[in-house]
Amino acid sequence: MALTDTAVRNAKPAERDYKLADSGGLFVLVTPAGGKLWRLKFRIDGKERKLSLGRYPDVSLSEARKRRDEARKHIALGGDPAREKQREKIRAKLSVDNTFAAIATEYCAKRQRDGEKGWAQSTVVRTKSLLTRLNASIGRLPIGEIEPADVLAAVRKIEARGKLESARRTLQLASLVFRYAIATARLTSDPTRDLRGALTSPTVTHYGAITDAKRVGELLRSIDDYDGSGITKLALQLAPHVFVRPGELRHADWSEINLDSAIWAIPAGRTKMRKPHHVPLSRQAVALFREIHQATGTTGYVFPSVRTRTRPMSENTLNGALRRLGYASDEMTAHGFRAMASTLLNESGKWHPDAIERALAHGDGDKVRAAYHRGAHWDERVAMAQWWSDHLDMLRKGAEIVPIRSKAGGD
Repeated sequence: MALTDTAVRNAKPAERDYKLADSGGLFVLVTPAGGKLWRLKFRIDGKERKLSLGRYPDVSLSEARKRRDEARKHIALGGDPAREKQREKIRAKLSVDNTFAAIATEYCAKRQRDGEKGWAQSTVVRTKSLLTRLNASIGRLPIGEIEPADVLAAVRKIEARGKLESARRTLQLASLVFRYAIATARLTSDPTRDLRGALTSPTVTHYGAITDAKRVGELLRSIDDYDGSGITKLALQLAPHVFVRPGELRHADWSEINLDSAIWAIPAGRTKMRKPHHVPLSRQAVALFREIHQATGTTGYVFPSVRTRTRPMSENTLNGALRRLGYASDEMTAHGFRAMASTLLNESGKWHPDAIERALAHGDGDKVRAAYHRGAHWDERVAMAQWWSDHLDMLRKGAEIVPIRSKAGGD
């Protein structure tokens, strides 16, 4: 006998599942937990199959019968509604996994794991930040449905806010995500390939850096007179002596620094070249580290955030301090200490160019040559580090330094 809505509504749970049959293979399964689940029983090639049609009362008796009739029509035409439903679930999951945002996240994780060429954590954070700006526009779209116009509209929103370089970089990163989707067989072509020239080109600017010897002395004296945070002042005082990248300085950890051996060993995961970088420390640098040691403790970040010791100093702190000292961004930046050292060390004529390049942790495409030079120039780099700190002290005192070129290789 056919079911009634009253019979389904009044069905009570029992110790085990039980069925209330309707007609045409439709029945409701009553579970011990009180659930009432619509099922359709049918046969394909003599084998019994079952199809879920929803839950009562979300799906009423009349709606369940409509779904039964549609499924039976599908069966009559040679289809299998249970298998089709399973495929729909797989397609739905693939659709979620194949959104631009999902593939962008997957791509960033892959690049972070890429061995020697893997991205540093700072690169991952910066990249994710830029790609997140596309989420509102194309993030939820299946990657195969994204058209060039969709990407262009998304990056032009960034461009419209005057962020020309961010818009350009975001478009480049989007292209990398699309090409990764192609490489993993989820896309056939990159929709950004025809967008070259669509964005306004930003004006190329270089890191502000003071490279005149007299002005370097003025800068060092200004840093000594800095009246802001003590840790910020110490970071500014140390930066010229070690001339590492600003991110490497900010993320410095006490576990990397051996003051007895006068070596700072920066691990590969934190360097731009994804290779370990050892920095010989001059007496002045060691003295500054010892002073910092007293202020920030023996473990964790050398330059922790003012808010919490679990995070490093903000990336804007040193540049902000330089602005406070009166130096404009096109005049001097935290990154400028590297250009300062490179310029004046090369002008001195005392050091082999390869030793200077190695001190700056610049890459070398020839692995054999790179390995040779790391060892060959270490002693020279140790001597150069001490000479450079002594030279900075002379400039700080206001000495007039006239570059004297001599044979490269040390004093």
